[in-house]
Amino acid sequence: MQLKPLADRIIAVKEEPMTQTKSGILLGEAKEKPAYAVVESVGPDVKTVKKGDKIIYKNYSTTDVKIDDTEYIIVKEEDVLATL
Repeated sequence: MQLKPLADRIIAVKEEPMTQTKSGILLGEAKEKPAYAVVESVGPDVKTVKKGDKIIYKNYSTTDVKIDDTEYIIVKEEDVLATL
């Protein structure tokens, strides 16, 4: 099954934040972790984000969906805070 976003919605796969740097330094755990995801598809009204972008989004403003052991989020473009 494939999700197709409507209007200004973005479908992305959640990504866990890094716990170790490339050189092997362990990072401490923050109380509130930033919410990261990789964009899988975008709706027809999305203007600034494209497939493959890594995004930081408002964690409380998403709809979580699990399909075939993959956890997706659906988020409005206005709730995306930044791209990486």
